[in-house]
Amino acid sequence: MAAPLRVAVLGAGGRMGSTVCEAVMGAPDLELVAAVDPVHVGETAPGGLSIAAGVDAVGEAGAAAVVDFTVATAARENLRWCAGHHVHAVVGTTGLNDEDFDALAKLFPADGPAGCIVAPNFALGAVLMMRFAELAAPWFATAEIIELHHDAKVDAPSGTAVSTAERMAAASKAWGVDPTEVERVAGARGGLGPEGIHIHSVRLRGLVAHQEVILGDTGQTLTIRHDTTDRTSFMPGVLAALRALPGRPGLTVGLDALLGF
Repeated sequence: MAAPLRVAVLGAGGRMGSTVCEAVMGAPDLELVAAVDPVHVGETAPGGLSIAAGVDAVGEAGAAAVVDFTVATAARENLRWCAGHHVHAVVGTTGLNDEDFDALAKLFPADGPAGCIVAPNFALGAVLMMRFAELAAPWFATAEIIELHHDAKVDAPSGTAVSTAERMAAASKAWGVDPTEVERVAGARGGLGPEGIHIHSVRLRGLVAHQEVILGDTGQTLTIRHDTTDRTSFMPGVLAALRALPGRPGLTVGLDALLGF
């Protein structure tokens, strides 16, 4: 029997990070060996580990892979460290941009010793929702995206909403023109994504993560919706990414490849 994959969690003091710690602990083929979070130094992570201040704790613990649910500024430094120390990385941090992906592709080359999987959303249902929207896009003339998240989310729109719009825009260029001539409240029509697809962001207490894609054409509408009611919904995707890493060097964006599409 192969030895468990040794895993460190970055951002372990946050709600997502602590949920990842618990998920790793519950997987017989994974072992939680380090927890890192500069905001929660010295606190106890799930499993009894003392939370360390910096990414150097990953090397000291002999971790072979990290899960990063931090913020973009921290993730950039964390991933540079991981690449330099040949440590695999699963990244759920939002706010990374095209320049970051270009940099990660260089840090984690396809013929290199380590892999990096970055996903805007680790809920498998959300991955399928994005795929369904992409498939539907060529058959409708208009579409809008509404994403809804908890009131502690600091960025808008969500990475999932942006990724959905990009995929829909790549699937179809034939979108109708917005008829709005007067916007009585600035921003009422949301933000303009690729190909003019409108994206609306809602931030409310009591929500976790939700998204609707509404597509419309003459005489019909199609609504594709995914709801995350608990952060544990992200864990099957995170664990699947961890398990895939040892055999997947280089940069992988999204979980599509892991699901076979």
